[in-house]
Amino acid sequence: MWTRSRTVSPSSGGTFDLPARSRELAEIETKVADPGLWSDPARAQTFLRTRTRLNEEIDSFRRLEKKLEEAEVCAELAREGEDVFLDLKQAVDSLQAALDDRELEVMLTGEHDAGDAILTIHPGAGGTESQDWAEMLYRMYLRWAEGHGYRVETLDYQKGEEAGLKSVTLMVKGKNAYGFLRAESGVHRLVRISPFDSSGRRHTSFASVYAYPDLDDEIEVAVDEKDLRIDTYRSSGAGGQHVNVTDSAVRITHLPSGIVVSCQNERSQHRNRDMAMKILRARLYELERRKRDEKRQVEEGAKKEIDFGSQIRSYVLQPYTLVKDHRTSVERGDVARVLDGDLDGFIRGYLLGSSREAAEIGGEPAGRKS
Repeated sequence: MWTRSRTVSPSSGGTFDLPARSRELAEIETKVADPGLWSDPARAQTFLRTRTRLNEEIDSFRRLEKKLEEAEVCAELAREGEDVFLDLKQAVDSLQAALDDRELEVMLTGEHDAGDAILTIHPGAGGTESQDWAEMLYRMYLRWAEGHGYRVETLDYQKGEEAGLKSVTLMVKGKNAYGFLRAESGVHRLVRISPFDSSGRRHTSFASVYAYPDLDDEIEVAVDEKDLRIDTYRSSGAGGQHVNVTDSAVRITHLPSGIVVSCQNERSQHRNRDMAMKILRARLYELERRKRDEKRQVEEGAKKEIDFGSQIRSYVLQPYTLVKDHRTSVERGDVARVLDGDLDGFIRGYLLGSSREAAEIGGEPAGRKS
């Protein structure tokens, strides 16, 4: 997998060329140093983002090189008869973990994979049961994001009538947030003994989770004002002194598509409207991308039996405990740990499967712009 020419070729088929990345970074640094660049702020920001990405990739590669060298030193000492078994095992385990992480990053080749994500959670039919399940998922993704060092902003939170939530929209900020969270889009199913049923019967609940890319200003999504219905209402979530005092929360309905978005996190109606429009543009962009991908899959004869929006994962608490991803067959018996945010195994399985599927049909990994 590794060679001394400083090129890595993961199983996904990607190749990291350190000299080429270093040359590209040097060219970007020269452009950023040009005072004339800053007469065009948008273009300057593009170069800055590229510089940040290249620095992160090079630093990640050098960390891998260091871990490889540590493992090689321990192996050499072991061959010489030194008692370094524990140190060698630790070095190899650390290298393997770093390689696994790098392999996932290499798979994130979609146009927006490296950026932030907008995550929405909605309960399905079933009233309080499904609303409570939606809140459990909300907590699960908060814990997952916390474990990965992502910053989360709750843009909109609609509380359930008795328990749980009616809907929630999150902004998840951090490197590769969208690339990872797009693996979670779909319907999630819960089977358990209901805490709201006095008879102690088993219930099945559903909730939908969808991830959308946080689009940068360079991507334009045309939205006609006459296609919008804009409503204002009083915020019901956290918001300090403005909660239930002014009609600062905004709900926007896109009439042609039926998409409804809302935001109540900001302190002014103007800022809530701007954020709601940002969410709407992201959802319209993703809608068009899915239509394009479905059309391509039909043309290539690769249409899946389960359409987008179908059940992707089941969380069973009764009569046994099991979490199973129906797309990849990845299973986990420790349901409590999964609900506490341990999702990396499922995300990894999805990304590996998407990469293999793209290779088999001669297409591109999910999320890549065609």
